[in-house]
Amino acid sequence: MTKNIYQFLDNPALIQSSTRFWFIRHAIVNQTDRNYLYGSMDVPLCPDHIKQQQHIYHHLAKRLPQTKSWITSSLSRTQDTARLIQNAGYGHHPLQIDNSFLEQDLGEWQGLTHGIASKYCQYPSHPFWPFCAKERPPHGENMYDVIHRVGPRLKQLADINQGQDIIIVSHGGTIRAAIAYSLRIPLDSALSLSILNLSITILEKNKDNWRALTINEYPTT
Repeated sequence: MTKNIYQFLDNPALIQSSTRFWFIRHAIVNQTDRNYLYGSMDVPLCPDHIKQQQHIYHHLAKRLPQTKSWITSSLSRTQDTARLIQNAGYGHHPLQIDNSFLEQDLGEWQGLTHGIASKYCQYPSHPFWPFCAKERPPHGENMYDVIHRVGPRLKQLADINQGQDIIIVSHGGTIRAAIAYSLRIPLDSALSLSILNLSITILEKNKDNWRALTINEYPTT
């Protein structure tokens, strides 16, 4: 029987044997690049949205815990988002590049419009993601490949950083894969979760147990 380590169900305090991951989806990318499947391509953030969403960066700078552990992928949109949050009042910390948290590689379908790419699918499309979880584009990844790199790295980071908060600025597919891995839910179900740009998802590991403190938390003002 699993021992209940909490005095009440939703204890907000981070206990010594836990590791808490603060996932943030990168900011909105440039309008032109939103017209096609960019996957793991390096595309820039939208400058207009950066100006319009300054209040969100300030909110995130106050909301996130103080920690030196900041992780991004190698793609500029995650690194630029992290720096925008740090520059909004959080304070500067070096960014650790970790491509375990890279977006799904869509292989030969990257750069195609959504309508054209869907014609090549072997399986029925997913209603809330470009493809179903098992669809693997030529020379690319399916979502099972993504979870197989995200999950083990999460476990490794949790085991060596007990009692700490870790901030990971990442991608929509990656965050859904992290949720599916930690909560043991089907990948196609996780793909139905909304993960907005600049939203927060908090996952926590204690020993062999995981829980979600929040998914897709987004400021309403």
